[in-house]
Amino acid sequence: MNNKRRSLKQLRWIGSSYNDFMEFPEPVHDSVGYALHRAQEGKAPRNAKKLKGAQSGAVEVIADHDGDTFRAVYTVKFAKVVYILHAFKKKSKKGIATPKTDLDLIKQRLRLAEEDYKLNPPQLEPET
Repeated sequence: MNNKRRSLKQLRWIGSSYNDFMEFPEPVHDSVGYALHRAQEGKAPRNAKKLKGAQSGAVEVIADHDGDTFRAVYTVKFAKVVYILHAFKKKSKKGIATPKTDLDLIKQRLRLAEEDYKLNPPQLEPET
């Protein structure tokens, strides 16, 4: 039997992303939560897409529920840590693009994640 424990990356929430995520309906929690768990395992979730431009390094998870679209944005650009940068309900009914105000917030929080990672590097797990 393989007793090797699967190593998961730490999960860190930036700004109001945790509280915003907690406002999502329970089925969205399940879907997005599973996607974040896959990211912690180092795997790519099926319902995710990479953002481009200044938000390079960020990944957006999309979940639909009851006619609404919910999104959570995270980055795995740091070893051993998944940062959740933003969680929101998409308000615009036009197109599928992420609104500019949300993209600006993601860019700002990506910088905060970089600062946090420098100031609070992940603890190394002891070898067993």
